[in-house]
Amino acid sequence: MEAVGIKEAALLGVSEGGPLTALFAATHPELCRALVLYGSFARFASWLPTEEAMAQFLDYVDQAWGTGGSLPLFAPTRANDPVFQRWWGRFERLGASPATAKNLMLMNRQIDVSDIVSTIRVPTLVIHRTEDVTINVEGGRYLAHNIPGARYIEVPGKDHLPFVGDNTDEIADAIEEFLTGSRPPVAVDRVLATVLFTDIVGSTEKAATLGDHRWRDLLNNHHATIQNNLTRFRGRKVKTTGDGILATFDGPARGVRCACAISEETRPLGIEVRAGLHTGECEMMGDDVGGIAVHIGARVAALAGAGEVFVSSTVKDLVAGSGLRFGDRGSKSLKGVPGEWHVFAVER
Repeated sequence: MEAVGIKEAALLGVSEGGPLTALFAATHPELCRALVLYGSFARFASWLPTEEAMAQFLDYVDQAWGTGGSLPLFAPTRANDPVFQRWWGRFERLGASPATAKNLMLMNRQIDVSDIVSTIRVPTLVIHRTEDVTINVEGGRYLAHNIPGARYIEVPGKDHLPFVGDNTDEIADAIEEFLTGSRPPVAVDRVLATVLFTDIVGSTEKAATLGDHRWRDLLNNHHATIQNNLTRFRGRKVKTTGDGILATFDGPARGVRCACAISEETRPLGIEVRAGLHTGECEMMGDDVGGIAVHIGARVAALAGAGEVFVSSTVKDLVAGSGLRFGDRGSKSLKGVPGEWHVFAVER
């Protein structure tokens, strides 16, 4: 740090790197702006707690170091991924020779900074996965309990590697927030998609006429018909919206044909479905979708009558040459959407 002119640093200690950074923070607090400990411990017993466990690992080093066979001990969710295992084997080979790896583990077995952590006086964040297969979660809890003022975050997961698992972004964001005071802005993923809205016309009156039990059975048949057609036309149901659904398609023609099939196949059930489609850029928010394209699709669907499938002019233009025929329904004002929108009805 002196050689490159760094006056203070934030240190991140992962696994056995934790005790080392903890020792530095306790010894040189003037050089340490903050300390982050992930999947770490104060005593090595949190790692391989028994002589038998240590012997098994050393035997692996003797017999198979460099094959990546130790992956289940560090990243069990990727244990069946042959590409990742090959990468992990290369990581082992580049990290140390078998003899050096054994010496490192024997040296690590002597780690014990439990008498030191209570003297740390720098801002500290401790993160640990609850079911970490390498370092027992009690190792992280001990650090958080014994480092004065430490903030502790426990996240679910079995993987020891911080860059493997479902919540890697959560871990990285927590570290960034701790060090900078704010999380990174959420990146909005936008994709071009065709959105389909369907709705049962007169559902309230129908439910009142049939009664709860029969209406529930009818809804189940309705939902099954929709799902069958979504599967047939490669659509993805985003969510149920009242007595209808919101679905997306990567092709507008398939979306239109799916809407027509739903309308025709639900009619024998004694219900009429209306549908509307629009194609545009959608914001992907986990399993949900949002954005102006979704609002336009909902407004187009609201204009359709019983048994009708309405589309925006965008959809009509995109499916040119598909054999689909449309009737002009004129320009409409869509609530909450600027401008006039040309709407068409699918002719069957």
